[in-house]
Amino acid sequence: MNKKITSNWTGSETTESLVRKQISNRWGSEEAERYDPKANCLTIRQWNKNGYRVRKGETALKSYIVIEKKDDKGTVIETYPKRINLFYQKQVEQV
Repeated sequence: MNKKITSNWTGSETTESLVRKQISNRWGSEEAERYDPKANCLTIRQWNKNGYRVRKGETALKSYIVIEKKDDKGTVIETYPKRINLFYQKQVEQV
């Protein structure tokens, strides 16, 4: 990773732990320690926007975000989880 990347990640300890465990299972605990949800594990769109592409054949890491539905006044009236696919830095290459 030559370029400094930061995402708009606003996840929780639960989602961070979920992804860290998947990274550990695939690449080992040392790699899981390097995991930074704001810099090296992003959605495919975020990687593309930063000049990277996901290598062919790579399988996404699974996580979720919480969506807040708001009314016209901006009051949260409903929250629900949405599944997202993430890719770790070992799964991408610079374009």
